[in-house]
Amino acid sequence: MVGSGGVHRIALLFNANKVYDRQVIAGVGAYLSSTRVTWDLFLEEDFRARLGGLADWAGDGIIADYDDPQVADALATVDIPIVAVGGSYADPARYPANLPYVATDNAKLIRLGYDHLVAQGLRNFALYSLPELPSSRWAQERERIFATTVVGDGVPARIYRGHATSAAGWSESTDALIAWLRDLPKPVGLIAVTDARARQVIQACMMADIAVPEQIAIIGIDSDPLARTLCRIPLTSIRQGTVQMGRTAAEWLHGMLQGIDRRDARVVVPPDGIDAAASSRHQTVRSPHVMRALQYIRQYGCLGIKTEQVADYVGVSRSLLEEHFRMGLKRSVHQEILRHKIERAQSMLAAGETSYADIAQRCGFTSVQYLYTVFRRELGCTPKSYQEKQHALARLGH
Repeated sequence: MVGSGGVHRIALLFNANKVYDRQVIAGVGAYLSSTRVTWDLFLEEDFRARLGGLADWAGDGIIADYDDPQVADALATVDIPIVAVGGSYADPARYPANLPYVATDNAKLIRLGYDHLVAQGLRNFALYSLPELPSSRWAQERERIFATTVVGDGVPARIYRGHATSAAGWSESTDALIAWLRDLPKPVGLIAVTDARARQVIQACMMADIAVPEQIAIIGIDSDPLARTLCRIPLTSIRQGTVQMGRTAAEWLHGMLQGIDRRDARVVVPPDGIDAAASSRHQTVRSPHVMRALQYIRQYGCLGIKTEQVADYVGVSRSLLEEHFRMGLKRSVHQEILRHKIERAQSMLAAGETSYADIAQRCGFTSVQYLYTVFRRELGCTPKSYQEKQHALARLGH
């Protein structure tokens, strides 16, 4: 049934509370914006609350998250065009039958994170996953890929699923996570199956006084702005090709509404890239004083701390700490604090932040003018020109 004026009624069955789903939805919107297609979109924040009524929905087409088997069951008797979206799987039986399927490339996501950690000089690896549930099949697929990849290089695959996130069991789950992290061989590179899980690892490391990234280098997946904002240590994250997935799904559904048969269509969309930040930039640090100081700087470097405060936290004199920094890192404590502030500002600029006053304040610079002065002196460019260059590179796919 086509709505008034020839407008098709389309349901987007995604959980808009999840960043992955929101990015796919954004891709659908990008397709509509770039064409003359006009759809009347039906979208709930979390459609799963009304799965039972989907068979009676009088619409023209559906784009749905098929990573959850309950969705496939709810749509099994729906006789309108459907495009399925979800994760990629090595087992073809995991894909819905007779439906077009747009998938994120789980194999390339894990490989990208693993290669990044190997490039940091790491030789021990771990994965923080999710409890095994029908709705988290994609996470178990990432476990399988991780294990195959790491064991293939002759290294043990250390995998921990942890607990489901809940207020009632938060203390217990955090204690269990800390115990697992402490038991890992150090240094170790850790991939979390989502940015939310990566944030939990960073938080647990801070509580357990485990240095990030000197002892545990951490990578998340999703490029979730909220999770990354909540991390005191800037989080490295892999960008999934979710926007392209949404565009492709919308294009396919548009064709199906025009009579094109796509029942056997399947595409696997690779990740967009990796946003490297402090959480994964491992460096060999032999001095425990320097390691402890770096941990403090990454947590509080943008809050106006001075060298004396870092030395007090480490528990040594300023002169001794400076000596260890010169020997181990070839720079002073002050230079390390400044380097951290600049990196944080670069990350915010690359992410699209446009309020330079806000960036200056959040990164610990006394004013926008000082932010500009530091960028010109240390990087040879202004914050604005740096941001424009990063956005141009992103458009080119670098």
